[in-house]
Amino acid sequence: MKNFNKLFAIAVLSVITFSCVEDDDFNLPDTAAIDIEAPANLIDISSVIGQIGQAQTGLVTFDPNNDQFIEGFVISSDEAGNYFEELIIQDAIENPTAGIKILIDNSPLFTTYAIGQRVYIKLDGLTAGLSNGVPVLGINGNGTIEKIAPALQGSVVLRDSEVFNIVPTLVSGPSEFRTEKLLTLIQLPEAQFTDADLASNRTFASEPTDQFDGVRLVQTCGDFFAAPIRMETSTFSDFKALRLPEGSGSITAILQRDFRDEFFVIAINSPDDFIFDASVRCNFAIVACGTVATAGTNVLLSENFETQSTGAAAMPAGWTNFQEAGTQTWEVYTASGTNASLGKSVNCGSFRSGDVSTAAWLITPQFDFDAQTGEVFSFETSNSFADGSSMELLYSSDWDGTATGVDTASWEPMSDPVIVSDSENFGNWVFSGHVSLDCVTGTGAIAFRYVGSGDPGTDGTYELDNISLTSD
Repeated sequence: MKNFNKLFAIAVLSVITFSCVEDDDFNLPDTAAIDIEAPANLIDISSVIGQIGQAQTGLVTFDPNNDQFIEGFVISSDEAGNYFEELIIQDAIENPTAGIKILIDNSPLFTTYAIGQRVYIKLDGLTAGLSNGVPVLGINGNGTIEKIAPALQGSVVLRDSEVFNIVPTLVSGPSEFRTEKLLTLIQLPEAQFTDADLASNRTFASEPTDQFDGVRLVQTCGDFFAAPIRMETSTFSDFKALRLPEGSGSITAILQRDFRDEFFVIAINSPDDFIFDASVRCNFAIVACGTVATAGTNVLLSENFETQSTGAAAMPAGWTNFQEAGTQTWEVYTASGTNASLGKSVNCGSFRSGDVSTAAWLITPQFDFDAQTGEVFSFETSNSFADGSSMELLYSSDWDGTATGVDTASWEPMSDPVIVSDSENFGNWVFSGHVSLDCVTGTGAIAFRYVGSGDPGTDGTYELDNISLTSD
């Protein structure tokens, strides 16, 4: 084990010596990479984040004499200007469980810290807290976290000579965004910018409306219903004037939160983080017959759940209630308080369930769509802070009608129905519209599928009621 006190003394001495040189680089510390043995007093990044959560003030200042360190691997680069005076590290080169941002009053940092470089952060005297929804480390500035001075950089951030290959965590879409993935490197294997952003010929961040950051919307190809992902690019970045890439492909980025801590967002290091095929766009197989003005006069299905037992799994005659993942299911719910007059409905939510993932299905009986014409489907939805959870409407023409057959059947998204948005007031019910199914042929069934993660920070509840299928 090497003597770290000597190491710090040498680093500080080199900084003092360097500061006497009269040239333009006087404020850059000597951070030459050296072989470093792991310090004896290593604590996990997740432990630092845990202490932030326990602190009454939200700030944790570490004892200046404890000789404690965290180990991390650099995943950010300011070479292209999308990051400034900050270093983001995660706790492993693959499958990380936590990340943290180090504030340093110095630029550039990429010439000193390469992506994948192992660093040890000496915590003594530093302060940790949340800033814009993400954990950060810096200097206590009377209740705020300020940047580490260049003169202290070399003694606080110890740079090992080893540079590793960081393996991004594959994430299929926003439903897999989690708090523990914050400030870690992720990869969306199949994604594209929305049609609206491309049709407007938009740049990364140089439109007249872009201030501080340009926000562009990314759609994942594996989930038709997933809300678009917000990608933020600094208006000071070198590539801000480049046009958004067309086509689709993989995006490697760091998972973050927006300035107001309202949304998960992603941010890239440079345009090299896109591997797109410009000639290929996501192709969704969907059911889209349009909408009509009114329902038909012949009632094929009408379900308001009033005959079901409150608190029990919803099981109307001929319906299928199926748990694909997790412990939560569609349950009968009776409104109380100001909504007591609304009677019964069904709901599903994974908030505080403890489940790693939740997927719950409520499927209608099967219908022969060749037996009549002019079919119209409708329903009402509401939510209680849905956040990162989602509800989707699916149709299958090859489902065998059994719970075991749900996973093997082909399910196509129904694109026309209106489903309540997360921004809607939790007491409001939203009508789907009169959704035409007149273009559907053969025998099929319709499924309501709830998806959530159990993450207290991202999951909520969806409610469903007044389901109807009519024909001419």
